[in-house]
Amino acid sequence: MDDLDLFPKTTPAPTAARPLLGLTVLVVEDSRFACEAMRLLCLRSGARIRRADCLRSARRHLQVYRPSVALVDLGLPDGSGLDLIAELTHGQPRIEAIIAISGDSHMEPDARAAGVDGFLAKPITSLSSFQEAILSTLPSHRRPMGPRVLPDENVAPDRIAYQDDMAHIADVLDDPPDEHALDYVAQFLCGVARAADDSVLEAAARALAHKRALGQPARSETAALAGLIQHRLSDKMAI
Repeated sequence: MDDLDLFPKTTPAPTAARPLLGLTVLVVEDSRFACEAMRLLCLRSGARIRRADCLRSARRHLQVYRPSVALVDLGLPDGSGLDLIAELTHGQPRIEAIIAISGDSHMEPDARAAGVDGFLAKPITSLSSFQEAILSTLPSHRRPMGPRVLPDENVAPDRIAYQDDMAHIADVLDDPPDEHALDYVAQFLCGVARAADDSVLEAAARALAHKRALGQPARSETAALAGLIQHRLSDKMAI
């Protein structure tokens, strides 16, 4: 036995200033821009963050360690976050807090049915809302003692992360996309563009989503989106 095993391993206690101290948060999110926002929120709150950008990566993480909190995006490149949520809900030992994140608020009932403890609508930039969403799902011993001032602060992710998201979707569109890929592109860009206040790109993504929902061909909408993405990749000042 190592000498260090003779001493109990303690978890740092949360404080009023850092209410998520001692927590490890696994963020399952394919958007670099959205994940950068949550990295900043975790940093301000005292939590450690681990990131997985797809279901496969998340499952690899979970084979190695058990996070305190899982934040799971519902639209991922290799499937639905609802599947992972259902797995986590029935896992033993269960993760203390499982929270769904999505840019589509109408997905909350499905997330609740899958077993989540909470739901966060994207974009997620408010420090107080982020902290409260997590703390409200945790047992009392995981929360800071005494009164706590809610921080009036919003985080601003690095715009380089937005460029990374544009490059990601450009790769998806580089090959002729199938129907699943088009649905993914529309869902991904609606959320990311809204978070970045890119109204032109968001409108184009919604136009694609509308055509897909009607079951109609969307070649012109796809081409328009591809052009906007290439413009943002070539001209960083555009975002």
